[in-house]
Amino acid sequence: MDAVRLIVTSRRALAGGGDAPHVMAEVWQAQALAQAIGSRLAVAGPPELRGEALGLTELAGRGCGVLDRPDIAMEHLRAAQLTELGDARQALLCLGGLLGEVGIALVGLASAADDEATYWQCMEAIDAADESRDRVLDMLRRLADRDEALPA
Repeated sequence: MDAVRLIVTSRRALAGGGDAPHVMAEVWQAQALAQAIGSRLAVAGPPELRGEALGLTELAGRGCGVLDRPDIAMEHLRAAQLTELGDARQALLCLGGLLGEVGIALVGLASAADDEATYWQCMEAIDAADESRDRVLDMLRRLADRDEALPA
C-alpha cells in the first residue's frame, strides 16, 4: 500500500480516540510508519533527502522504543504494509501532519496519566514525535530548495 494511504489510515485511527492503551498503540503505529517511510526515503528517495531520511528513521525508531510495543498482528502493522512511497513531497506533507497529531494525542495522554511512568513515557514520545516532525519539515524545505534551483 502506498505511504499516503497508510498515513491517512493512521490519522483516522488516531482521531478515533479510545482508551489510553488504544491511543498508545496508534501512536506506536504512527512512529513505526514514520520509521518505515524514513527508511524507504533513505534508500530510494531523492538524493538530497537521504541523510535527513536516515535521521528520521532513527528518531522514529526512538519514538517506538520509548513506548511499550502493542500486541499487533503482523497483518495489522501498517509499517509492514508499506509497498511504495509515491510522491515524496505528498508523503512528507501527510507524515508531518500525522506526527503533529501524534504529539497532540500524547499531550492529552500525559495530562490524564494516573502514574508517573506513563507520564514520562508520553513526554519522551512527545519529544521523539516533535523531532521526527522537524526532520520531515527539513526534508520538505530541501525539496523546495531543489525545485527553486531547477532551471525553468
